[in-house]
This record gives sequence, C-alpha cells and structure tokens, in this order.
Amino acid sequence: MPLAPESAPPAALVADYRRLRELCPVLRLHLLDPAEPDPSAADGWYSGARIATDERALAAVLAGQDARIAAGHGRAPRPHVTASRLLHHYAWSACLLIAGPWHLARRVPAIDPADLWLHAPTGDLALRPRGCVTHPGDDELRAELRAAVVAHLEPVLAAFAGPTRRRDRALWGMVTDDLASAVWYLGRMLDAAVGGDSGAGGAEGEAAAVAAAGALLPGGTQPLPGAADFRRLRTPDGREHHTRTRLGCCLYYAVEPAAVACLTCPRTGDEERLRRF
Repeated sequence: MPLAPESAPPAALVADYRRLRELCPVLRLHLLDPAEPDPSAADGWYSGARIATDERALAAVLAGQDARIAAGHGRAPRPHVTASRLLHHYAWSACLLIAGPWHLARRVPAIDPADLWLHAPTGDLALRPRGCVTHPGDDELRAELRAAVVAHLEPVLAAFAGPTRRRDRALWGMVTDDLASAVWYLGRMLDAAVGGDSGAGGAEGEAAAVAAAGALLPGGTQPLPGAADFRRLRTPDGREHHTRTRLGCCLYYAVEPAAVACLTCPRTGDEERLRRF
C-alpha cells in the first residue's frame, strides 16, 4: 500500500538548496525569502507558469536566449535551435532543483511552475521553496520524484512543442536525459568537493549518483520514455569513465559551425568519446 507523504520543514529544504547552490557552480539561483516579493516581469523575470501560458512571456525568454547565444557565438541560431537550447536549460535546471534534495537528503520538493522564475536577459533562476515529501521506501520516493518532475514540466513542454519542432516523445526524452544528467552532474560535483577521483565521495560521489539515476530511470516509467542506461568506457591508461547516450540531441552543435556535439550526444560514437576522455 502506498505510504502517505509527510511534510518536511521548509528550513531543511532551504538548507538543501543552499548546499546545492554551493556545490553546483552552473546553477545561478536566487532563493526567495518568505516575505520577499515575486520577481517582476518588468525586470525580465517570468515564471514557468507564465512561460507556459503567455505567448508574450515565451517570446521574451526566447529573445533573451537568442541574444545570449549571439553574444557568445557570434551569430543567432535558427529559431528552433534557440528554443531547444532554452528548453534544455530550463528542464535541466528544474530537474536539478527537484532531484538535488532527493539525492542529498531524501526529500522531494513539489515545485509549482509558478514558484520558479527564469530571467530572460541572463538565464538566471529564482525559486520560492515551499514544502516537500519524504517516504521511508526508496521505490515510493523515486516515484514521487518522477511525478514531481512530470507535474512541473508538462505545461512547459506543451508551450515549447511548436518552437522546438518536437513531439511528445522527443520532448519527454529530453526531460529523461536532463534528469539523468542532473543527478550525474551533482555526483561529480560532490566528488569535486572532496577533491577525489570518480567515486571518492563515497556514498555521495559520481558512482553513487550514476547508480541512483539508473534506479530512478530504469525504463518504462512513462511519460519518461527511456532509461538512464549508463555504461563505462576504458581508456588506454586503464581508467574507466561513466557515459551514456542521450535519447535525443540537445542541438548544442548547431549554435555555430565550429561547435561539436556533446560527449553524450547520439552523434558522438564511443571512439570519439574515448579520444576526448
């Protein structure tokens, strides 16, 4: 019988997010205090809920992404590439914000799209933490996590379907990839925090994160269409490296002619991965 979720103290969740922000340098996150007003659209902030329902908000965040890519790479990409890159950024960040407390402290936040804001000019994020749920059973907690990710991203994916030119399976494939990637990244950052090699963080390192992502995404957990499916590649020096192949391409290679596909891209074969390792 499913166990009833229990509420966790907000202070504990805030502490999880502070630790997550310290561990993950790419997570540019502002945590809102309870009395702090919502970020304003006048200042370029748009909630996930507004992006999902307001075409002007969606256009604003897409324009911001387009400008950032043009500034960093010398030209603006095709519109569907801009949209795919922005959706990847939002989905990966949301997955990290939901899965981070789960991996760090066995808490699953329920983040409403109205409580997560994206800053159109910079891509930064703002979050108003609410409550979360815990379960004594690992399977139940993993199910809660998948449900929280799906609930948050479902309306956002619907808004991005047209601009990205992707259908449901491809969109949920991106979410599956970003959820696996977010947990994996956190594991590597935990290893880096203790100054060790892969796995040196013990229960909190890369090896543990890879195992956790594999248990979270075994395949067949619809609408998430695939598995984490990590594997190891061995370089000539005898070192083993974790890798996986994404279910779909995030289109990073398309931002400029000189860009190369990501290390986990379906376009990147194992021979090329070994060369880069």
